[in-house]
Amino acid sequence: MKKKLGVIGGMGTEATSYFFEELVAHTQIAKDQDHLDTIIFNHATLPDRTNAILSGDTEELTNRLIEDVKLLEKIGVENIAIPCNTAHYFYDTIQKETKIPIIHMVKESVAEALTRFENVEKIGIMATAGTIQTKIYHNECAAQGVEAVVPSAAKQADLMSLIYDEIKRGIPGTFDKFERVYNELMETGSDVVLLACTELSVFKKRNKIYETCLDALDILVRESIQRSNAEYQ
Repeated sequence: MKKKLGVIGGMGTEATSYFFEELVAHTQIAKDQDHLDTIIFNHATLPDRTNAILSGDTEELTNRLIEDVKLLEKIGVENIAIPCNTAHYFYDTIQKETKIPIIHMVKESVAEALTRFENVEKIGIMATAGTIQTKIYHNECAAQGVEAVVPSAAKQADLMSLIYDEIKRGIPGTFDKFERVYNELMETGSDVVLLACTELSVFKKRNKIYETCLDALDILVRESIQRSNAEYQ
């Protein structure tokens, strides 16, 4: 019996749309009824996660995420996916408010990097400044025995411009900005680079990227399908 999937989306909306597109594409089916029953709350008006974290004003965002989880719980979902890396800073806070399992995209992505690539010692993190400041990837890498590598201030500025000035505004994104950040992470010893921002997942959809990149959203898609008792393809 397949399990009903709940999704807290809108962070951002295009990333949520891409998540659902990939969920549909990678679910093995023979007929319409083989797809997953999926409840997507595209909560586009949630406060910006990076701004909330950097300012320290997280109460409104936390409360609204908890409300979203409670809403999905009432609808009867059996797993919850949150296609936003930065929002996982609040994972422990919102998970304790519900008995419904919330898939931990950060934990699963680091584990996948260690499984898919050989002899990984350092993982480069391409993420928002908010995600970097929370150290959620630093802490998870340390817990799994590897080191997180982050961009310099100048390259992080390139990345934030790519994410906020372009992708979040519906602009495809400048590959040179992406490449500058990627090259620096590789030059500083990264064995694999995690795309740890769902806007970068959208960027990847439109651009051919390097084989040493791993998209956290792809891992969330796979986990969502498999934990819902469907076949991933």
